[in-house]
Amino acid sequence: MFSRGMQDIYSGLRPVDSPYALFDHDLQHRNMPFEFPVCCPIHGGADLYYSSIQMPTIAFGTGSKWKGQDVTVYVQQAIKLGFVHLDSAQFYRTEQHVGKAVQESGLSRSDLFITTKYSGLGTARWAITGSLDNIGVKSVDLYLIHNPRLIADIAATWSEFEKFKNEGLTKSIGVSNFNLEQLQKLVKGSSIKPAVNQIYFNPYNYAENKELLAYAAKHGIVIEAYSSLSPITRFPGGPVDEPINAAAKRLGATPTQVILAWVRSKGVAIVTTSSSEAHMKEYLHVADLRENLLRLRDPLSLADLGTIPLAALTEEEIAAIDEAGAKGEPTDLELGLCCRQARQGLLSYSYISMLILFAIYVAVMYHFVTTFLLAPSSSPQ
Repeated sequence: MFSRGMQDIYSGLRPVDSPYALFDHDLQHRNMPFEFPVCCPIHGGADLYYSSIQMPTIAFGTGSKWKGQDVTVYVQQAIKLGFVHLDSAQFYRTEQHVGKAVQESGLSRSDLFITTKYSGLGTARWAITGSLDNIGVKSVDLYLIHNPRLIADIAATWSEFEKFKNEGLTKSIGVSNFNLEQLQKLVKGSSIKPAVNQIYFNPYNYAENKELLAYAAKHGIVIEAYSSLSPITRFPGGPVDEPINAAAKRLGATPTQVILAWVRSKGVAIVTTSSSEAHMKEYLHVADLRENLLRLRDPLSLADLGTIPLAALTEEEIAAIDEAGAKGEPTDLELGLCCRQARQGLLSYSYISMLILFAIYVAVMYHFVTTFLLAPSSSPQ
């Protein structure tokens, strides 16, 4: 065992050569390109030198539109389809529903990776105790500071997080919504480094996050993305639509799958959600995400997710999406124009439909009049 006085204790996801490699202390001194493995080991530091856990690179999220709602059915459906990473938070008020779905899944605790977050409500100690009670587990796999804006004293809170990890209440600790400066300050002043920084990430803000991604890679901190599908859900009609649609056509994939594949090409993990079974399968069909599931357990046959995995995006396609995303999100005016054009298209469609219905009505009436009202009388003379 290594002494804490001899080295920094990292609770981080390492840029390792193999998805299953154990912690290599020399990695923290290398300035190597970051490759996010399909299943990324989270290493507990010196005291857990010979053990590791693995974080699936796609998580089923229970925030967003689900805040305060009973998501039990959707979490159960996600688990059934193959999601093994579940993401919640104190603020979402969905932890108890995640817990219920986990308890009823029939899976052992080790089959699932559970993330939740401290959202600044009450003390950190009170919050993690409540979260564990809500979920019905003795520990979570990853515990995050939800947002630095919700925390009065980040250094003191992180010190508590380090205690939680040492006490076994969580296997790893991390942060969410930290910018580069905030992450640098935390890393510099901490004993246990954050394993993850979960951020808002998509092609439109990739350029502004390049330095953050590079810094995280250098320090073995995994970036995890939420709202990656914003180009489709929030900003349709923007600059990235063209290269995304072109890649989708080549691959025989959907634009959603192309975006997820693009996120993975940046070495970034994914948090996404849906109430639709079809959409969940669509997410999981992205090639390396499927491999991620099959490495952890085999909940489905390959046929259940499609017989042919999606091919990788080419470097040219990735570069085209990068370049388009650097132009920025469409403005409110552009979005308004897009919506107006859509409305105009809908109105045109409705107008044409009305004309067709009117023509059918006229034809029917003409047939009725000529057949029954104007026909020669057949009565005897």
